[in-house]
Amino acid sequence: MEIKKPNHPHQYHLPNPTRIIFILITILSHSTTTTTTSFPKPPPIPILPLPTSHQLSWQLSEMALFLHFGTNTFTDSEWGTGQADPSVFNPTRLNATQWVTVAKENGFSRVILTAKHHDGFCLWPSDYTDYCVRSSNWRNGSGDVVGDLAMAARENGVQLGLYLSPWDRHEGVYGKTLEYNEYYMAQMTELLTRYGNVNEVWLDGAKGEGEKDMEYFFENWFSLIHQLQPSAVIFSDAGPDVRWVGDEGGYASTTCWSLFNCSNAAIGNTDSRYSQGGDQLGHDWVPPECDVSIRPGWFWHSSESPKSATELLELYYNSVGRNCLLLLNVPPNSSGLISEEDVKVLREFTDLRRSIFSHNVAKTAIVSASSTRGGYNDTRFAARLILDEGIFTYWAPNKNKSPWEIYLDFQEPVSFNVVQIQEPIQMGQRIAKFHVDVVNEDGGWSEVFNGTTVGYRRLLRFQMVKTQGLRLVIDKARADPLVAYLGVHVDTVSINRAVKCNTSLFSNFNGSQVLHQIVHNHTRVSSI
Repeated sequence: MEIKKPNHPHQYHLPNPTRIIFILITILSHSTTTTTTSFPKPPPIPILPLPTSHQLSWQLSEMALFLHFGTNTFTDSEWGTGQADPSVFNPTRLNATQWVTVAKENGFSRVILTAKHHDGFCLWPSDYTDYCVRSSNWRNGSGDVVGDLAMAARENGVQLGLYLSPWDRHEGVYGKTLEYNEYYMAQMTELLTRYGNVNEVWLDGAKGEGEKDMEYFFENWFSLIHQLQPSAVIFSDAGPDVRWVGDEGGYASTTCWSLFNCSNAAIGNTDSRYSQGGDQLGHDWVPPECDVSIRPGWFWHSSESPKSATELLELYYNSVGRNCLLLLNVPPNSSGLISEEDVKVLREFTDLRRSIFSHNVAKTAIVSASSTRGGYNDTRFAARLILDEGIFTYWAPNKNKSPWEIYLDFQEPVSFNVVQIQEPIQMGQRIAKFHVDVVNEDGGWSEVFNGTTVGYRRLLRFQMVKTQGLRLVIDKARADPLVAYLGVHVDTVSINRAVKCNTSLFSNFNGSQVLHQIVHNHTRVSSI
């Protein structure tokens, strides 16, 4: 049968029977194509509770610098009486830009200033009291520490936080419930309306024994803060946005949930064990903050010296490395500068962190997993994504498909003693129990670490091993576990020297061959 040439390049003139068959085939083909179209698997359902965008920003900052500064700096005190003459405050070389620069250069994304400590002296010219910088000799009474710091932070891209102590040992209306709450909220309004963006408001329930009884209107305060500074997180013993970790030593619990029940906590009266561990069944997202000072005291004292860089590294492992933010107090001295000996230690601390975490031994490893959400070819949840830094891409297993395992094949023997794990916390905190194995010389798995929670970041340390394969096994989770990042590192500084490194169990074998044999025999590998 001859097909006539078309008058139009896309128009064929077919005899009627043939045309009907052609149309039917076209319709059936189109119908088949439509019904078999494969759409991508959507992401897993986030598991409640979830962090707000402001809590996420807070967590991503990892470390903040606390600046305890005031009349106590000049009177060699920790808790001032509120009776010090304002004239003692005279930091003749004060340079808030130096404070911010020290913070930024050493990885601290946020600075928090004691705008008013327990003695009641205000580091800004408040309209509601003369017990402030206006009554000091500094800059002839025209200075504003909060204003200087706010400007320096803004110009250098560093976030600003302010501490306004509820306890006030100077103010005469303290102890009168209504009058003091009005006074406190008026000062809070000054701080939150004069200085631009404030990213964190810090308050606590500290008060000396035998002091006046005082009822604080916390819920009113919180509402005011969120109204005036919607992007700010509020820190206290009981949240509502960020909680105290329960001690001032800079250590979090090895089990550390961001989940919490604010109804089970009270500012100034919260069980420290509950604060440290959080609550796996909690209904609120209230992550912990670890506050600790670089010196024995919170305010600067000429007789005190800072901790060493290795001590700061230990604090980092036990705070940031346990799902917390590290709030390190570095108090300015009486001249108004951060002391050079403190700056030196901070730089050494930065160098130590960089030497350990700037290189991921696993970067060139072959990555596989027990399953992949959406199938092996779905790159949005592939196992190899765990090598990309950050929490906004992640490996996800098939729904309800355990075991949950990730494998690293280093392709040659490598040595390491630190493993870093991150969850995509924007999807909720999930992992409740896990362990890490390495391939030994007999071709089996040897456990090197086991733990409970992970959260934003978990840093694991163990004796040095040399192996060609690693396995992360998630034993228990609140929902299908998700892993955003897996880092493998070498730390030659902080590991306990009393533990003798023994690498003999992990050498002299073809680790790549063993690893492939093990995972394929268990049929638990998904292609990347």
